[in-house]
Amino acid sequence: MAWQDYITVDPSICHGKACIKGTRIMVSVILDNLAAGISNDEIIKSYPSLNQESIRATISYAAELARERVVGIPI
Repeated sequence: MAWQDYITVDPSICHGKACIKGTRIMVSVILDNLAAGISNDEIIKSYPSLNQESIRATISYAAELARERVVGIPI
């Protein structure tokens, strides 16, 4: 699966934040929900325009960002 098939960045939508294509659901919202321990099914129930593939694409997108950028962690 290619995350690019599910995620878009458009300056005219959500201030240019990464969103699921065809929605205004930001990738960061999905990741925040996953980090909070909310299941995929619960997320889809809250955002019915999402599906399992769009959630997997979000995780794949986040993994891509993690490979490309290092965030310093204070010791």
